[in-house]
Amino acid sequence: MIFWMKYMKQRRRGILAGVLFFVIFTISFVLYQLPVKAVLYPAILCLFLGILFVLLDFRRVKQKHDHLSGIQEFTDLITRTLPIVDGIEDEDYQTLIQMLQREHRKVVLDNQRTYSELVDYYTIWVHQIKTPIASMRLTLQNEDTALSRKLTNDLFRIEQYVEMVLTFLRLNSESTDYVIREYDLDGIIRQSVKKFAGEFISRKISLIYEPLHSTVLTDEKWLSFVMEQVLSNALKYTPSGSISITMESGDRLCIRDTGIGIAPEDLPRIFEHGYTGYNGRADKKASGIGLYLCKRICERLGHGIKAESKIDAGTCIIIDLSREHLEVE
Repeated sequence: MIFWMKYMKQRRRGILAGVLFFVIFTISFVLYQLPVKAVLYPAILCLFLGILFVLLDFRRVKQKHDHLSGIQEFTDLITRTLPIVDGIEDEDYQTLIQMLQREHRKVVLDNQRTYSELVDYYTIWVHQIKTPIASMRLTLQNEDTALSRKLTNDLFRIEQYVEMVLTFLRLNSESTDYVIREYDLDGIIRQSVKKFAGEFISRKISLIYEPLHSTVLTDEKWLSFVMEQVLSNALKYTPSGSISITMESGDRLCIRDTGIGIAPEDLPRIFEHGYTGYNGRADKKASGIGLYLCKRICERLGHGIKAESKIDAGTCIIIDLSREHLEVE
């Protein structure tokens, strides 16, 4: 019905012209005082032919509309699937579409080339910057002072930020090296916690963690990145107290801290790109990238992630390690 109304609106000029001709035709017969039957029969015949013409034209327009509606993507196939040219306007529109298609293809290729060059540059940069970082770490290992421990922790933060840059670029890459199989969850957790051991000790924050004796179908490297980001945030916003790692309700991994918490108005948006919220604005150093990357990675792995928090009562990040969307390699 909606399409019919649109069609009638589009053809209103032709229909009005037909009605006008019919009125002129009728008035002419009346003025010449011709018999009613002489007027009625031609009028009915014209009306019948007019309705038939409108129905046939409507069928043609509807078929063309359905054909065009079936083309969902602006691809190279579009020029081969367009309806047959029917008039000057159709030819002009198809010429315009072909021109736009060429421009679109050029823009896509340019963007792909720029993105590829950007990834290549930062990949080289990451590997280059890791050399002086490793050198500094070796130097600091020979000392055991408060300053060397602080510098070691700061160096670890630098390594995290460097890895975050590479992860951010790789997320949109089609060649991301996911290796999905069964892993020991405790092994992933211990590996992540070990990297923050110095910060736990220096800041006197307790770690509450008992072996979970659980396996998970995931990618070890990418899930480790998520764990490290969550632990990093927990330590950043927990001045004192504890951080616990537990498994609840089956496959729900919970990382809970006793920190400053998250404002209710910020909680729904903490996984958005670049969103820092009240805590981030107060910290002045937050980028709003860490949790966004965690969300994207969990989506790629088929895991869920959400947060529960109250001001001054801590935050709990819940990672749903469900397996229904994944297959073992």
